[in-house]
Amino acid sequence: MAKRHRGRAVNGILLLDKPAGVTSNGALQTVKRMFAAAKAGHTGSLDPLATGMLPICFGEATKFSQFLLDADKSYLVTAKLGVVTDTGDADGQVVREAPVTSDAATITAALMEFVGEIEQTPSMFSAIKHNGQPLYKLARQGIEVERKVRRVTIHRISVLDVRADELDFEVACSKGTYVRSLVEDLGEKLGCGGHVQSLRRLSAGPYPADRMLTLDQLGAMKEQGGFEAIDEQLLPLSTSVADWPAVELGDNAAFYLMQGQAVMASDRPREGWVSLYQASGKRFLGVGEILEDGRIAPRRLVAEA
Repeated sequence: MAKRHRGRAVNGILLLDKPAGVTSNGALQTVKRMFAAAKAGHTGSLDPLATGMLPICFGEATKFSQFLLDADKSYLVTAKLGVVTDTGDADGQVVREAPVTSDAATITAALMEFVGEIEQTPSMFSAIKHNGQPLYKLARQGIEVERKVRRVTIHRISVLDVRADELDFEVACSKGTYVRSLVEDLGEKLGCGGHVQSLRRLSAGPYPADRMLTLDQLGAMKEQGGFEAIDEQLLPLSTSVADWPAVELGDNAAFYLMQGQAVMASDRPREGWVSLYQASGKRFLGVGEILEDGRIAPRRLVAEA
């Protein structure tokens, strides 16, 4: 019996500028079909109303998607004050309104109080699962469950503009931060409530916004140059851990590492995770972890061609 063709063996990372109005999985499936790829996955959902950075991992790159999921992110946010919605964003139903009595200086000062390590209660309209069910599915059924408070870190907030009842700001934060919860908490602090009116992810881990491509741009490239044109837009697997310490291995050490064995390297950190390269040819091998005895244990390796 003939083996069913499952798609092209595409490897690399695409920085997609997700459009508003589509789910992250919907955007992923569109891109996967465009590349006719056998295997692809994204690195953390964006809300349907959100736009911006959604790294798509193809083939071997899916082995490293977790590291991008765990990476810091940054966002451009417009908050609407004085209006509370059931979802915490503009897609929800209005449940409460109140006048905004705070001036720009007070609003800015209140927002800056969230910089640092804070506690957040995830929204019922988040993708966190409860007994295997995403919370947003339970919320749509009118079911509310207790959510565990989580600690996240707000690295930086830059206020861009404050209007009568709207606020534009950029925020850099750790994994697991809910911008909707941040805006809701700000609204509660100000006594008027609030929700996210628009949200754009500017960066994820080592990836900046200027490398993003829209679906329309990809479609035009493919129409003009076929698969070769869009394949050229894929970033190497190594870029997913470009901000990690790098360790180069000699040919012998690289050989044994690729067999799954822990190896020694002279120039390495004392602890933590590292990206691994074969010195000859600068070939990216994968990532490893420094053991107590100083050896480097392989954790995620790139399959050899």
